[in-house]
Amino acid sequence: MTKKLAPIVLFVYNRLNHTRQTLEALQKNDLASKSELIIYSDSAKNKNDLDKVAKVREYIKNIDGFKKIIIRKAKKNIGLANSIINGVTKVVNEYGKIIVLEDDLVTSRFFLRFMNEALVAYKDEPRVASIHGYIYPIKNLPETFFIKGADCWGWATWNNKWSIFESDGKKLLDNVKKKNLEREINFNDSYNYTKMLKDQIMGKNDSWAIRWYVSAFLKNMITLYPGQSYVQNIGFDNGGTHTKTKTVLFKTNLVNRFKFSKISVNEDFVSRKKIENFFKSIKMSFIEKIKSKIINFFR
Repeated sequence: MTKKLAPIVLFVYNRLNHTRQTLEALQKNDLASKSELIIYSDSAKNKNDLDKVAKVREYIKNIDGFKKIIIRKAKKNIGLANSIINGVTKVVNEYGKIIVLEDDLVTSRFFLRFMNEALVAYKDEPRVASIHGYIYPIKNLPETFFIKGADCWGWATWNNKWSIFESDGKKLLDNVKKKNLEREINFNDSYNYTKMLKDQIMGKNDSWAIRWYVSAFLKNMITLYPGQSYVQNIGFDNGGTHTKTKTVLFKTNLVNRFKFSKISVNEDFVSRKKIENFFKSIKMSFIEKIKSKIINFFR
């Protein structure tokens, strides 16, 4: 890797344990010492979070292992979505490319290598919106493959590709309906992305990720995925029933080797079907869990 490496941008808030695990894994990456790390720390939303945010900020100011570390602390709470949208826009326009992580994403030691290699390989491919590091626990996927849209668990992009991001959820939904794309966006109704977008419009969630996904989808752009995951999401561990279920369903083994070669820029419909089937299996797992609870209740 001789070309200039992409900056890593990490968004943190009030989860010290998650932040520590994320950074410790990142420090072990092959290219960490040659990479710039920019950390965005949002301010506390309320009094209950003041101490937690302070502990995270105390921790990140003492980290090392990177070529350069920049910490940008918000003076007031702006929320995760605004923090990511504003932070990504600023950094990617400054550097031309970017690698993005949140504070609950543990990476393989080859994560940065995969991201940087792919950023170089597909830089001039107009259809490629982004590179993604996480893949669901699905067997027999190719080494890498493309799927329409964009994603959010450890990803990378370029300034000209991020420029397609549309923050207006209603405008996105109107275009989805106009082009009759609801079923396709929802992986043949196996995962309800359009409901997530509707909830964002109504203020029920503040997801930047659903807007990024739909923005790329509407432009008929695709994202590169690995066949084995370079990222593990550790954010589903707050003790709730549904989060425990998600922890099991989304848990994947981190890839322990690195191999990369450029492939043709076309959506892989076989891999897309496998992801659809995975989404259906998740839905069935939740249904079976609810059925089991009802049966046990009446017993």
